Amino acid sequence: MKGDRVEIVVDAGDTTRTYEVVASRAGRRVETAVRRGVVEVSEVTRSGSVVRTARFMATRVLALVEQPVPRVDASERPLGEDPKA
Repeated sequence: MKGDRVEIVVDAGDTTRTYEVVASRAGRRVETAVRRGVVEVSEVTRSGSVVRTARFMATRVLALVEQPVPRVDASERPLGEDPKA
């Protein structure tokens, strides 16, 4: 979903570096995978085509923070709230 983002903090020797992968357009999402010692964060379209990918060695990744855009869903409405309002 547009606005979803993943923040990756990586050990760069004597310092840390922070990278962000953001779903830049409507209908795109950000997917995260850990395979064979590599952390892979990809921006993906609705059809499943990968737009861009960021890869990091898993041993160097200090933090991986997924920050989804808040979604308003009818099923998540607080109790007592009028649905017609």
